[in-house]
Amino acid sequence: SNLSANCWSRLHPVNMFNSYNVKFHLSKALTSPYPGSHIERSHVPEDKVGWLTEWKDYNPVEYTAKSVLAGPSWADPQINDEGFSPKFNERDGEVERKSLNGLYAVENGRPRNPAGRTGLSGRGLLGRWGPNHAADPIVTRWKRDVSGNKVAHPVTGKNILQFVAIKRRDCGEWAIPGGMVDPGEKITATLKREFEEEALNSLQKSPEEKAKLEKQLHKLFSQEHFVVYRGYVDDPRNTDNAWMETEAVNYHDETGETMDNLPLEAGDDAGVVKWVDISEKLELYASHSYFIKLVTEKWGAHWSEDPGSECHE
Repeated sequence: SNLSANCWSRLHPVNMFNSYNVKFHLSKALTSPYPGSHIERSHVPEDKVGWLTEWKDYNPVEYTAKSVLAGPSWADPQINDEGFSPKFNERDGEVERKSLNGLYAVENGRPRNPAGRTGLSGRGLLGRWGPNHAADPIVTRWKRDVSGNKVAHPVTGKNILQFVAIKRRDCGEWAIPGGMVDPGEKITATLKREFEEEALNSLQKSPEEKAKLEKQLHKLFSQEHFVVYRGYVDDPRNTDNAWMETEAVNYHDETGETMDNLPLEAGDDAGVVKWVDISEKLELYASHSYFIKLVTEKWGAHWSEDPGSECHE
């Protein structure tokens, strides 16, 4: 699935980055069996996760899924394949091998997961050696009554924000519509394309219908936007040599006029798509809940009836 980042990815906001003390949290990337397989990771004790801790006997299980080894367009060849010499930590032709979190180590020709040991080497289900880039567009508007007035929450008095959510076919969870960045594609293009495919079913539209959608969406996606999060994501598909990174971006339709005229229709990997009222009661996959909370803070919108409530995923 092009979009499995949405279902699997998990971020631990308590372990955010700063320039002096880069910390990542590994949790999902230590779980077994590995997604879509019966492969069990080698056990990594908590005190041995970090690469700086010496562990001479570390012997991770090697695994790359058959779907990746089959050589689809979105996947790299194996490291030792003739003619394959990837340029890590830089733009490599059309493929972005730079990490959003700075330089990563390369050992024996293989990039090393900056978050530490995962008990699994190879690429698992991920196509790229090193960072695999995804994008998550968060499209929001104010909830309004029949007269067009903003609706405030009865307890907090803060206006209620809504976002476009999809219910994924593969895991049945509500999520932000998003997906993987194609080679040579700018992140802004990925955000717009994924929203069109997931929330507007653009892949099934006629050229005329598609052109009309493009025109309507151009205004929303070309306006000023808010980058909610950029960086490494703790994900059960991560390995010692391949990992997920994402950029979550908020596009806010202040007047509601742009999105009111757009017919939401589930497409591609989405089972259902709809506008959802935002609050802490909303059950989304963990990192998505955190991204959404940051968006409500940005707009001063309602989040929790408990004024002391914080999100500590």
